[in-house]
Amino acid sequence: MTTPSAITQEEAAHDTVEAAVRAQLTKSLGGVRGIAEAAVPTIGFTVSWIVTEQLRTSLIVGAGLAVLLLLVRIAQRSTPQFVLNSLIGIGVGALFASRSGEAKDVFLPGIYYNGGYAVVMVLSVVARWPVVGFLIGSVTGDPTAWRQDPGIVRLCSRLTWLLIIPCLLRVVVQLPLYLADQVAALGIVKVALGWPLQVAALAAMVWVLARGRTPVERSAPPPAAP
Repeated sequence: MTTPSAITQEEAAHDTVEAAVRAQLTKSLGGVRGIAEAAVPTIGFTVSWIVTEQLRTSLIVGAGLAVLLLLVRIAQRSTPQFVLNSLIGIGVGALFASRSGEAKDVFLPGIYYNGGYAVVMVLSVVARWPVVGFLIGSVTGDPTAWRQDPGIVRLCSRLTWLLIIPCLLRVVVQLPLYLADQVAALGIVKVALGWPLQVAALAAMVWVLARGRTPVERSAPPPAAP
């Protein structure tokens, strides 16, 4: 049941759809620190591989950096969410590479992830349930009410496409390098197409959002029982 007291101060601060989506997208990236924490383990693995060409050593360096970043977060009592995402990512990559003995397989889960994520988001747009719409639902308190406004559905579809493009680009660029066994190039490209591309996509979304002011309509509480 949604009551007026259930709406947080953060939610109440967003009086337009555009402001709500901008805030949620920025939060999902984790700011500059979250972006850096996602890149550091990959950079460590890639540099170690270029220098040593030793899979085990490179995996230890990448995972070690992720663990170090996690310990810093814990010591500072700040949210470890983005470090944990990075640690899980390199852990899954290490599992793939350890089983095959191929260093390039560290990057295979990321290729799978971006490809699968792109497919899901394309299907959501085609079905007129664009995933960005659920960011609005998280603010309004009603996860599906936004679909009643065709204008908001179109806006969310455009924003979802701006999330799809980076995923597709990563697959298109990384897959040929993976098939060609270019481990160092894969590491460099993963970083280059990671946070810089994500920031570019966010900037494009902010530009789109800055052009409109669609009021947020929060779900009203049900009438009190007599």
